[in-house]
Amino acid sequence: MIRTLIAGLGNMGYAHALAHHNHPDSEIVALVNRTSEVPEGPLSSYPVNDDFYKALAASKPDLVVIATYTDTHVDFACAAMEAGAHVFVEKPLSMTVDGAKRVVETAKRTGKKLVVGYILRHHPSWVRFVAEARNLGGPYVFRLNLNQQSSGHEWETHKALMQTTSPIVDCGVHYVDVMCQITDAKPVKVNGIGLRLSDEIGPDMYNYGQLQVTFSDGSVGWYEAGWGPMMSETAFFVKDIVSPNGAVSIVDGNKGASADVDGHTKVGGILVHRPEGDQHIDLTGEPGHNELCAAEQAYILKAIREDIDLTRHMEDAVQSLAVCLAADESIRTGKTVLLEDNTQ
Repeated sequence: MIRTLIAGLGNMGYAHALAHHNHPDSEIVALVNRTSEVPEGPLSSYPVNDDFYKALAASKPDLVVIATYTDTHVDFACAAMEAGAHVFVEKPLSMTVDGAKRVVETAKRTGKKLVVGYILRHHPSWVRFVAEARNLGGPYVFRLNLNQQSSGHEWETHKALMQTTSPIVDCGVHYVDVMCQITDAKPVKVNGIGLRLSDEIGPDMYNYGQLQVTFSDGSVGWYEAGWGPMMSETAFFVKDIVSPNGAVSIVDGNKGASADVDGHTKVGGILVHRPEGDQHIDLTGEPGHNELCAAEQAYILKAIREDIDLTRHMEDAVQSLAVCLAADESIRTGKTVLLEDNTQ
């Protein structure tokens, strides 16, 4: 039985906690929440603390799941591994590339498993999407976005996130990771544009951004993300990969509301276009948000149990973060950012 501590009980953390509550190989030994409270429901019987370090010392977990704000990820993850625990940490791994490298170095030095919350890697439809794109062969043009017309509670959540992280970083790491899985080439150059579209966020933050990235094999891609009540819901979900041999596209992505969490991962159908003809792949019966979170937690438990080599996973996490942070730097400076090999 794996003794598990869950830090953070927001949307992602609560879903991760439910996954461990329902998993036969995991035992929740502590919850951490800033309010020292747990919502009524299946988790309300577990001990809760508002101090991560006290909970870590008292509960002595085998696994720590970190779903707190990004600015705590590095310190919490490293403290957990130094204390002898494996770690699952939500994306983005860090607010800086150096911070991400520090977490990965700590995992390698302590021999602890580290999984970063790239939820699309555990979604069968997205696995198929990546495979179909790779089958075409590169170089590629990546055309990806996820804009969210958020209001009410969703907008309050986005404003809280933007106290530390821009949309282009928070969401972009998922989709740059998809680009990197498809091309296998190194990102070498990044540009970004962005704009602050609301007086309700800090003067140094922007709630709309777009990045453009060039890879060493000649592949190019863009990703855009915008949050807020002013965002358009026209073509808010574009997932389109083009190569000399055809294209792969998610064709059912713009259904429903852009702020719907379940809708962000659902594919519905894939269109594979080749000059000789098109193939439509129907992907009904896809997993929902909580099921995907359960798949992520099942994977970290499996990685611990079977001693899975996570080297490539950790390198990819640093690389995708480096691209998004370079885009953030480009937006703030107006300059192109040249990338080094950020996996070392």
